[in-house]
Amino acid sequence: MKKLFLLSLIVILILFIVVPSYGAGKMKIATETFFIESSEPGIKLHIRNKYPAGKKVFPPEKIVLFVHGATYPSESTFDINLPGGSWMDYTARMGYDTYIVDIRGYGRSTRPPSMDAPPEQNQPFATTAEAIKDVGSAVDFILKRRKVEKINLVGWSWGTTLMGGYTAQNNGKVVKLVLYAPLWTLKEPPPFTGSGAYRMTTKETARARALRGIPETKKEEIHPQAWFDKWWEANLATDTVGATRTPPVIRSPNGVLKDIADFLGKGIPLYNPSEIKVPTFLIVAEWDQDTPLFMAQEVFSRLTNTPYKRMVVLGEGTHMIAVEKNRMELIREVQRFLDERR
Repeated sequence: MKKLFLLSLIVILILFIVVPSYGAGKMKIATETFFIESSEPGIKLHIRNKYPAGKKVFPPEKIVLFVHGATYPSESTFDINLPGGSWMDYTARMGYDTYIVDIRGYGRSTRPPSMDAPPEQNQPFATTAEAIKDVGSAVDFILKRRKVEKINLVGWSWGTTLMGGYTAQNNGKVVKLVLYAPLWTLKEPPPFTGSGAYRMTTKETARARALRGIPETKKEEIHPQAWFDKWWEANLATDTVGATRTPPVIRSPNGVLKDIADFLGKGIPLYNPSEIKVPTFLIVAEWDQDTPLFMAQEVFSRLTNTPYKRMVVLGEGTHMIAVEKNRMELIREVQRFLDERR
């Protein structure tokens, strides 16, 4: 009996030693930054790459590109070190080659001269069509860099329209598609026209928007002020001009607002989900006021040609659940879908 106990203990110790330390967060992560040419001259797109240090070869199913929504850059959602760690780091520790990209006018990508002038002096830019071209430039860069034919795509909010629209046009370049907080047509016209080249968001308005939908007694629990402050500073770090304003602001292109006013607000979709032919995962939080549950349901019902599809609704979260208390539920659900093999 004693020998059996010792043998069992040895087996347990061996298993403990050989299990990769992905969850423990001890794997070293390599980080590289690129500024690639977009499809249009003079526009450079910021790309950040994180992957297990020392590894250079990845199969298509182990490569993933993330893209942001309509207002904030990719890194403040996908590469911010809140409790549980950076989403990019988490995925890299699962053995993935991870990337984020900023669409033109966002984050660290090229901000055209029109963003230095008063907004009303120029036309909206970075429309959905232009942004999908930027996604395509990022995908092609990754395909060439890693010598693969396809990768996984993850989009948040407006980013789901970009990734969904890109996939509908380029199924052959996509392994799996993840739509976090899917954007779809509105039930009534929006309270804006999308005029002007860009808009400015202050910390106060960002905080008010972030708390929408959370019960009053749970606001600090779900989205702690300290977490929000760190997230806001991460955004300002990508907009050095906006950060010098009084008060500091985040500047965002208005192309997406024009598209919402001209198309989504009139019930006209920006892409056709039935043209998506890859496994697709939709995930949304119950208190999301920006992309309510009905939008995810509408997109899901139109995914008629995917090999398989899935939708998950997370409790106690908003449009910004990626930087809230239950952020790891979102991250783990997405990871589970990416890891799944059929």
